[in-house]
Amino acid sequence: MPALHVSGNRRFLVQENEKPFFWLGDTGWLLFSVLTREEADQYLSNRAAHGFNVIQVMILHELFDDNAYGDSALVNLDVTRPLTTPGNDPADPEAYDFWDHVDYIVDLAAEKSMYMAMVPVWGSIVKKGGVTVEQADVYSKWLADRYKDRPNVIWLNGGDIRGSDSTAVWQIIGENLRKYDPNHLITFHPFGRSRSSTWFHNAPWLDFNMVQTGHRRYDQDDSEQAYGQDNWKYIRDDYSLEPVKPTVDGEPAYENIPQGLHDFTQPLWLAPDIRRYGYWAVFAGSFGFTYGHNAVMQMHNPNSKDPNFGVKENWWDALDAPGAVQMKYLKQLMLSRSFLDRVPDQSLIAGDAGEKYDYVIATRGIDYAMAYTYNGRRFAVNMGKIKGEQAKASWFNPRNGRTEAIGTFPNQGIVEFDPPGEVEDGNDWVLILDGV
Repeated sequence: MPALHVSGNRRFLVQENEKPFFWLGDTGWLLFSVLTREEADQYLSNRAAHGFNVIQVMILHELFDDNAYGDSALVNLDVTRPLTTPGNDPADPEAYDFWDHVDYIVDLAAEKSMYMAMVPVWGSIVKKGGVTVEQADVYSKWLADRYKDRPNVIWLNGGDIRGSDSTAVWQIIGENLRKYDPNHLITFHPFGRSRSSTWFHNAPWLDFNMVQTGHRRYDQDDSEQAYGQDNWKYIRDDYSLEPVKPTVDGEPAYENIPQGLHDFTQPLWLAPDIRRYGYWAVFAGSFGFTYGHNAVMQMHNPNSKDPNFGVKENWWDALDAPGAVQMKYLKQLMLSRSFLDRVPDQSLIAGDAGEKYDYVIATRGIDYAMAYTYNGRRFAVNMGKIKGEQAKASWFNPRNGRTEAIGTFPNQGIVEFDPPGEVEDGNDWVLILDGV
């Protein structure tokens, strides 16, 4: 598999020869600790078929975790003592240990051209005092050495935690991963409604930023900034920082999870919401997007020890949820035009871009522009922002990936566009303008 690195303009990730890489992540947090070899193959095959190319996964969710085969990761809950045994034959239970299983799944993902974005140790473990700085030092060196030659590894330092909590642990992990595994990208997975850049933007080990825009509604967001569902604002904030670093929404609301997470009587976030998060993030300047499903992220099954967030489905029944199926259309759209020259540009929208679900967000390259409306409302565009005397306009449907032509317009002045269908949440469309 080709290595990933940051693009020359520092806005995107690319493969070798600056080939654009659109990060389409899926959240499989408990993949290593819950699924068997056969189940891991089923899961990864499905995700590859749906266009996902990154899997976000925890190595250690709890210190006492054991996997589907009853194997523990550690000796006496000590991260400095990974429990390894000679050999790795899956037919020999004594030989095939927790870490062999991780190796197998990482290699299996590589066979399917997928990168594994791995969290060394989840934030809650560290917050509870389960890992000291000294232990983190030993463990991160061991991890770096074990996986430095795997081509498809990305490191997610942290894990649903503020960088101000246990900062020294995250610093030593980041520094060691950079020093002892210099060829893999590193970021930090932060707490809900926060950004890695708040704490680590200038850290030499942080290659790109990650935001967790989280699972709360406008009326549930009690943070100081109170962005609510406006995940594009987190990306906008990162995009304006110096030095320039790429950024991605690594955890928006998950499909089929209660709004606000903890009150199971609340409505669920559904596919239209996930599409909105995806297009808003990418058009605001994110180099990709991570999707998640309530059942899949925790690999829920009838034997789950501690099911969370009101989950009802089994993971295998949720693999083809509408949002999971529709995410590939976003990836296909962005890769269908020049990738590395794309910038967010709200000056394309003439007049008021709107607020909340009325918001129309725009992005463009040198010879194309796109504008996304979540509810299909009428909006006007300032022409002349892209190359060409004329602009060929079309509607792209995020629900099925189909494009329908509108017509050709002079590339000057203001033109109003009226999306198909009634104005209602979830009747989302992308206006595409191609310079001709």
